[in-house]
Amino acid sequence: MESPVRFLSCRGVAFEIKPHADPFAITTPQRAPEMTNYGSKRSWLPWPRGSSSRVAPSSLIQRSTSKASSHFCDLDLNDDDDDEPSDVVLEMLEEGTFIEPEKHSQRKQAEVASKIDPPPSKPARGQESSRLSVILLDQGLFTVYKRLFVVSLTLNVVALVLAASGHFPYARNRAVLFSIANIFALTLCRSEAFLRMAFWLAVELLGHSWIPLFAKTATTSLLQSLGGIHSGCGVSSLAWLVYALVLTLKDRDSTSPEIIGVASAILVLIALSSLAAFPLVRHLHHNVFERTHRFAGWSALGLLWGFVVLTVAYDPRTKSYKSDELGLRLVRQQESWFTVGITVLIIIPWVTVRRVLVKVSSPSGHASIIKFHGGVKAGILGRISPSPLSEWHAFGIISDGKDEHMMLAGAVGDFTKSLVANPPTHLWVRQVHFAGLPYLVNMYNRVLLVATGSGICVFLSFLLQPCKASVCLLWVAKNVEQNFGKEIKEMVSRHPRDKVIVHDTAVHGRPNVAEMSVDTAKKWGAEVVIVTSNPEGSRDVVNACKNKGIAAFGPIWDS
Repeated sequence: MESPVRFLSCRGVAFEIKPHADPFAITTPQRAPEMTNYGSKRSWLPWPRGSSSRVAPSSLIQRSTSKASSHFCDLDLNDDDDDEPSDVVLEMLEEGTFIEPEKHSQRKQAEVASKIDPPPSKPARGQESSRLSVILLDQGLFTVYKRLFVVSLTLNVVALVLAASGHFPYARNRAVLFSIANIFALTLCRSEAFLRMAFWLAVELLGHSWIPLFAKTATTSLLQSLGGIHSGCGVSSLAWLVYALVLTLKDRDSTSPEIIGVASAILVLIALSSLAAFPLVRHLHHNVFERTHRFAGWSALGLLWGFVVLTVAYDPRTKSYKSDELGLRLVRQQESWFTVGITVLIIIPWVTVRRVLVKVSSPSGHASIIKFHGGVKAGILGRISPSPLSEWHAFGIISDGKDEHMMLAGAVGDFTKSLVANPPTHLWVRQVHFAGLPYLVNMYNRVLLVATGSGICVFLSFLLQPCKASVCLLWVAKNVEQNFGKEIKEMVSRHPRDKVIVHDTAVHGRPNVAEMSVDTAKKWGAEVVIVTSNPEGSRDVVNACKNKGIAAFGPIWDS
C-alpha cells in the first residue's frame, strides 16, 4: 500500500493526507467487509444486478488526487484514524456507468457528515483548496518571512553586481568569503542554541509593561520569521560561489585543479540542498528534504574545510602546496574563522544527543503521552527520534518545572502511531531544547492562548508554572478525557473557568473557533492571541483577530 503524503513545517508540526471530506470531518463511512482485501492485486467488487461477483483489475481503481489532510491539531478525531490511510477503492460499478472513486468518496463523506454534525457556520474550504495551498499560497505574498528573504537576497545581489562591475573590488577579490559568510548566516538563523539565546534576550529586554506593544509584536514577527534570512542567504551563497568559480576559471594559472574540483563539489551539494528545501518538495517529500539537507550539508562542510586548507596551502608561484606555518596562515584567514563558526553551530545540538529512558502511555488510540526526567521552562519545545540519523520530531513540552516533563503526541503519522501501538522504553533526545513562538508569551501582559486538538501541549506549562503574563487558555477538542486522558483533563480542570475555557465538540458541537477566539480575546482584554491549530484553523483565527485590531500569531508554514 502506498504511504500517505506527509507534510511538515520547519518547526516539526507534522501531518499526513487523510481521506476526509474536510479538515473538520467527524467521521468517515465504513467500507464493506468485502472491500478490505488490499493485499490482493485484484479487487472483488459487489455487482448490483444479481448475486454474483465479478473481478475488476486493480488498474481500474484510481487514487484520489485531491484530499484534505488530517493534522494533529484537528478539532475532531475519528475512531478509524488508527488505521493507515487506505487506497481509494471503487465501490459501485454498474453496466454503462462508471463512478469516479474521488467523487463517490466525497459524496459519501458529505452525506455521513451532514447526518452526524450540523453544517458549519461558513462553507468548508476543504473542497476549494488543499492544505498545501494554504501552506504555500494563502499566507500572502508579503509575509515577514518573504520580506526578510527578499531583503537578504537583494543586499547580496546588489553587492554581487557592484563586484562584477568593478565598483566593489573587495567583494570581487573575496567572493568565496562572501559565500562562506552567507553560509554562516543561514546556519546561525537555524541554530537552536542561538535561537534559544535570542528568544531569551527578547523576553528579558522587552518583557516589561512600559515597552510599547508594537515593539513586542515586531520582535515576535522577526524572531518567528528568521527562516526568511536562512533561505535568502542560501540562494545568495550559491550565487557568490558561482561567481567565484567563474573568476577562478578565467584565471586557472593562479589555482590548482584540486581547488576547482572541491569548490565545484561544494556548489553541487549546496544546490542539491537548496532544491530539496524548495517548499513544494519539502512539504510533499519531507523525509527526502530532511536527509538531503542533513547529509549534503555535512558533506559540504567537510569539503569546505578541505577547500580552505588547500587554498591557504597553495602557492601559485611554485604551483605547489606548502605546509610550513600552515596553522598560522589559517588563523589569519577570515574564511577559516567563518568555517569554525559554521562547524560549532552544527555540532552543538549533536553533542547533546542522548538515548534516554521514557515512559509512554496511551489514553486512547489517538494520542500518547511521553514522560521524561527533569523539569523544563514553559514555552519550550523538544525533539525526539527513534533513529537520530534519519528523522527527528518536534513536540511542545508540558512541565511544572520540577521533576519531569512530558510530550503529548497526536497519532497522525507513522512514528506517532508506533508510540501507541508499540510504546518504546527509550528514545533519542536532544538535550538542548529550543524556544518557539509560545516562549514569547512572557513578553506580553495579557495573552489569549488558543489550541485545537493536541496543540494544547505547548500551552499547558503556562498553567502549571508561574508566568509573567496573565494568560487565558481556549482549548477546542473532542472527547477530552477519552482521547487525551484523565491526567490532561485534570491539568485544565483545576483552573477557574474564566481562565481556562474547554470546548468539547462531542458535547457542544463544532464551534467557529475564529469568532470564539475574538470574543474571548475581547473579554480577557488580551494584547495578543497565540494559536496552535491546523493550517486553516491557524490562518482563520489570526485573520479574524487582526481584522478586529487584535495582534495574533500562529505557526508559519513557509519556513
